[in-house]
Amino acid sequence: MTSTAHRAATDAPDREARYTAIRADLERAVRRVCPAWLRDRQEDLVQVAVLRVMDVQRRSDERGEGNRELGSSYLYRVAYSAMIDEIRRIRRRDETDLDGEGPAVIQHTTSAPGPDAVTQASEQGAAIRDCLGHLLAPRRSAVTLYLAGHSVPESARLLGWTLKKTENLVYRGLADLRQCLLGKGIRP
Repeated sequence: MTSTAHRAATDAPDREARYTAIRADLERAVRRVCPAWLRDRQEDLVQVAVLRVMDVQRRSDERGEGNRELGSSYLYRVAYSAMIDEIRRIRRRDETDLDGEGPAVIQHTTSAPGPDAVTQASEQGAAIRDCLGHLLAPRRSAVTLYLAGHSVPESARLLGWTLKKTENLVYRGLADLRQCLLGKGIRP
């Protein structure tokens, strides 16, 4: 057995024990930070938090920094961050639970938009697609994901770019899109 294979075989139980301990700590942290109306999503929040911690651990191992000891305050911040991201995702998509304890969703009284609204929305959609088509490819990709409801960090992860690069491309692309739409007589 090679030394790398031997190390991987002996590290597996250590990794499993480390994962179990981290998961238990994150479950406690999520229970502490999670509001009552998000209780049905606690397991999802724990999974997201575990993935984030394991990703940090993996990157640390790749850089040769070894196993870092993760304090309870760090794990609490990871759990809190996962919960805040989930709340933002829910609000962005206007989700609500059936108990009515979650975020409020504004109900419109009309069942269907009028013909003028449909025509105006269609024209605006065509103008947006046309303006997006004129953006530089990286800006177009970043802005399209942003307009589809992805946050800048989510877009960075999906595109494989740094957070700063994605942030710059989104905001510069939105500025270009705004200018293009104003040139077409549409106020964003």
